[in-house]
Amino acid sequence: VQLQASGGGLVQPGGSLRLSCAASGSAFSINRMGWYRQAPEKTRDFVASISDGSINYANFVQGRFTISFDNAKNTVYLQMNSLKPEDTAVYYCHAIMGSRAYWGQGTLVTVSS
Repeated sequence: VQLQASGGGLVQPGGSLRLSCAASGSAFSINRMGWYRQAPEKTRDFVASISDGSINYANFVQGRFTISFDNAKNTVYLQMNSLKPEDTAVYYCHAIMGSRAYWGQGTLVTVSS
């Protein structure tokens, strides 16, 4: 099973980025996909998840991020708007397929002027 994340980069405060994560290699259907993030010397925190039409966001998202899923591509997206310096972190894709959980390799988002 592979989760291939992309879309990170350097953006100025107030800017936008879209993260993508494509899942492949599992014989099981995807039960849930989502994003976590980990800032330097911090714990890995939940950002957003999507499953069977149910969407959840962390409180700090505050309407700035939107998660979506393309069934045909087995790809989850995270549209991030109004980015703040405190959003700087490595963003990790997460998926539950069958009864197992998987992590992507992480993509770095840096919000700085």
